[in-house]
Amino acid sequence: MGTPRIAVAVVTMGNRPAEVDALLESVAKQDVAPARIVIVGNGCPLPEFARRLSLPGEVTGVELEENLGCPGGRNAAIARLREFGDVDVVVELDDDGLLVDAEVLRRVGELYAADERLGIVGFRIADELGETQQRHVPRIGKSDPMRGGYVTGFLGGGHALRMAMLDEIGDWPAAFFFAHEETDLAWRAVDAGWRILYAPELLLQHPKTSPARHAIYYRVNARNRVWLARRRLPFALVPVHLGVWTLLTVVRNRSVSGLRAWFGGFVEGLREPAGERRAMSWRTVWRLTRLGRPPVV
Repeated sequence: MGTPRIAVAVVTMGNRPAEVDALLESVAKQDVAPARIVIVGNGCPLPEFARRLSLPGEVTGVELEENLGCPGGRNAAIARLREFGDVDVVVELDDDGLLVDAEVLRRVGELYAADERLGIVGFRIADELGETQQRHVPRIGKSDPMRGGYVTGFLGGGHALRMAMLDEIGDWPAAFFFAHEETDLAWRAVDAGWRILYAPELLLQHPKTSPARHAIYYRVNARNRVWLARRRLPFALVPVHLGVWTLLTVVRNRSVSGLRAWFGGFVEGLREPAGERRAMSWRTVWRLTRLGRPPVV
């Protein structure tokens, strides 16, 4: 393909106006301007930043009546881009992130132009001191955050998605609301023959955080873990995957209340409908394993 038309999508709950201003200013400084910018107010009215800043490309605001969570908000941005029909790749950025370098969008375009089966590009996430938390490196164990290449997953905070891939495999799993939605999307992409590239030269500066800062973290993390396994894994691997993660959770977690919430969410994931079951093939299981992360860990 030729140079892809790139859009930038940002989902916000309206509680970080200064951070969103800074993020959009960093988008405005890119040496390749996005064709469109979509800003989603996730259950909130959009602040004045969308009207105040001088931004490249056409800026569209979407105000949702309720908070649909991370995947639901991103789906709203993607739906609006489909209505326009003139975008090939969407770059989705956390509202408290920052593009430090001016060539990020240009580099994204080059990567997609060079590989027609490239579906997802994951950015490197680093804090103000340049440190990347190990959980933000899309590989098992301690891995060099500067080592790029094809991987099995990506980071929700900063990434790019090919619109043609989404048209084929479907959008974000909105019911997840928060946690593991990236893995669900990544597994579907790999199963359909798309590639996921971790490109550490694409930096999103982001404050150091813990996922447990969210009150719903333990419950939703467990519920979505069960849903993920029920939706995407061959039946034989479902108990293996859930058994491994139950053991890891018990070993790692020292909070009694956290464990209580986690097991409550686990039971919820077993009882509640998980959504459409579209299990990956065993060929995909092998492909994920060869890339360094079998879908049981």
